[in-house]
Formats: sequence, C-alpha cells, structure tokens
Amino acid sequence: MRRGIAQIGYAFVGIFIILALSNWLPSGDDAAEDPFQADAIRGPQFPSFTYGIQAFLWWDEYVASLALHWVKEAQFSHVKQFFAWQDLQPHDQTEWLFERSDEIVTETEEKEVALVIRLGGVPKWARRSQDHSSEGEEVVDSPPAAEYFPAWAEYCGRVAQRYAGRIAGYQIWNEPNLAREWGGGPVSASEYIELLKACSAAIRQYDRQTIIISAGFAPTGTNDPQVAIADDVFLRQLYEGEFQQYIDVLGAHAVGYTAPEFSPELAETITERGRWASFRRIEDLRKIMIEEGDAHRQMAILEMGWTTDPRPESQMAWFAVDEQTQAEYFYRAFLYAEEHWRPWVGLITLIYIADPAWTIQDEKYWWSLIRFHDDPRYEILTPAFHALMEMPKVCDRADCP
Repeated sequence: MRRGIAQIGYAFVGIFIILALSNWLPSGDDAAEDPFQADAIRGPQFPSFTYGIQAFLWWDEYVASLALHWVKEAQFSHVKQFFAWQDLQPHDQTEWLFERSDEIVTETEEKEVALVIRLGGVPKWARRSQDHSSEGEEVVDSPPAAEYFPAWAEYCGRVAQRYAGRIAGYQIWNEPNLAREWGGGPVSASEYIELLKACSAAIRQYDRQTIIISAGFAPTGTNDPQVAIADDVFLRQLYEGEFQQYIDVLGAHAVGYTAPEFSPELAETITERGRWASFRRIEDLRKIMIEEGDAHRQMAILEMGWTTDPRPESQMAWFAVDEQTQAEYFYRAFLYAEEHWRPWVGLITLIYIADPAWTIQDEKYWWSLIRFHDDPRYEILTPAFHALMEMPKVCDRADCP
C-alpha cells in the first residue's frame, strides 16, 4: 500500500506541474484577495476539517459494527446515518419504533464515533397522494401531505428529544432541488423552507447544542421544476426566503465529475455541460453565500466522491474513473481543499460504506469506498479507502484525529 501511496504522490507532483503551466490554480494576487472570505468565519461549528463517511447501519448489526470499526481505522471522527421517518413510524402515527435507533446511538458512543443524523424518508401513509414521477423515475422521497405536516415536525422533535446531547448534527432532507427527492415534482424552494423551518424549530426545542445542517443540493444545470432546479438557482431562491435563520451550517455536495483541481470555469469549457460539473462547484455556492451577506456561516460537504461505475449503460459512464484514479483524486482533492477551503468548510462526509444489500447493478455501489460480497462478512476495501486511511489528517483543533 505504501508503494501505492508513493505512486499517488508522484502523480500529484506531476499534475501540479501541469496545473502551474496551465494556470488552473489561482494566481498569487487572487489568493491574497481570498475570494471565499475565510476570515469571515467566526466560531466555526465544525473543526476544519472534520472527517466523516456515510454508512448504512440500520438493518445488519454485524455490518454496522464492522463499518464503525473501519471509521475508526481510517481516523474519521464522524459517521452519517439516515434515521428515516418511515422506519420509525412505518404504519401510522400511533406507534414509534426506536429499538434500532437506540442501538445505533449507543454503539457509536461506545466506539467514540460522532453521529450525524439525516432526517427525511416520509412514510407512504403521510405522503401527498398526487406525488409521482412524470418520467417514470422512482420517487425516492416526498414531502408530507398538508394534514401530516404537524406529524413531520413531531418526528423531528421526537428524535431530538430522545437523543438530546448525543447527536453531533442533523441534516434536514437530501437534494430537495431534484423532483425525484420531492415527490416527483414540481420542485419548490419555498416548500422546502417550510419543511426546514418546522423541523429546525422542533429540534431546537429539545437540543440547542446540536448543529442543524441544510440538505445538500444535487449539482445540476437543469432548470425545469418538474425535473430539477440548478443548485445555484435553488440556493438563491432559498436566500430569497431567508432560510438561513433555520440552520447553523449550509450543506453541499462535492461530486467528482472532473479532476479535483478543475475550476467550474474549466469544467464548463471541457465537459461542455456547465460549471456544475466540477468538484469545485461548492466554490460557486460559497460566493453566493458571500453575496447574500452570509460569509460568516460554515459549509458542510454532505456527499463527496468519484464513481468507478464500469457499466456502459450507466448514466454515470461519462465521468466514471478507474479505482486507482479514484484513489488519486481523493488524495489530491483533500490537498486542494486544505489550501483553499479552510475554515469555511468544516465537516466533509465521504460516500459510502456500502449498504450490504447493494449489488453491482446498483449505481451507489460504484461510489462506495467499502463494498461487500454476497456474504457481508467479506468486505472489499477499495484503493481509495486505503489511501484515505493513510492520508495525514488536518484540523484546526488540538484534539482532532
């Protein structure tokens, strides 16, 4: 493995020679001006950086224990887990099933791993009856029907009350700028703000020390509410509704469409798709925060990764990389982020420690850094995960890993 790390280092030196010649990185003058206003951050919610990974701890206790073992081995301090409403109240409002969530909270504490909980996953009995996808794409999530909106707030409050003081942060929803994550459309920033407001108030009623994070937005250039709203457009719409009063940290997704050093401008030119098709897309979102007078607020990367999906029919084929390139890109991404994104980026959550139910036919399988054979007792550690385990971690606090 150390030989592999050396290869990564040589590749890194070579690429930065190319970057210097091509002027991809900011000039000295630009760096001195600091377009991201790092000095504006006051009292950051997360140490920069806080290393986390998204896992799937719910159904298999053995896999959950194994996943937390690898979180510790990699010197990550946080794990993100979905506490779906539909798992806590699958049938109706009359029962709460907290047994598995209790076990997860206890085990993460015992293993000294901080827990970030994602909220969402509306049960079918609480969804709007008209929600569907006009293009036949599966609806992943849906906002609650009007009559069940109080039940949504109760769900957020019940979780916060039960685990007060034990949860590092709450992510409220995921990718609300996509129709498939919003009942099939139309996407609505104002509706997300109402959902966020209710959930945030319920959490803060019981736990004022936890960190509330907005949903991460899917990077996309599409602007059709029936399909998706571009992440930068959606963020501006949220600021128009003053959503920032309901969060502590802005969530974002840093998806590896291109090499980590590619600027949004360069990605727009090379991919012919748009500024969104770049790992550094979050820099565009940071500039919107500054324009909106919100420069003091930290960002959290809630999904970061590159896919290795080899299937020709995959929608991800146009930006998939091989496993060695994936490892190099992660390594280089963190080196870039260390120089340019501190302290305005705090939490960085990688994707994923796979759900053992995923197969090679599942798109998410190919993003995963740890995967499983048919028998979940045998895990596959990718070259990227090995590189991340051995990568030196940086932090602005003495007691960080």
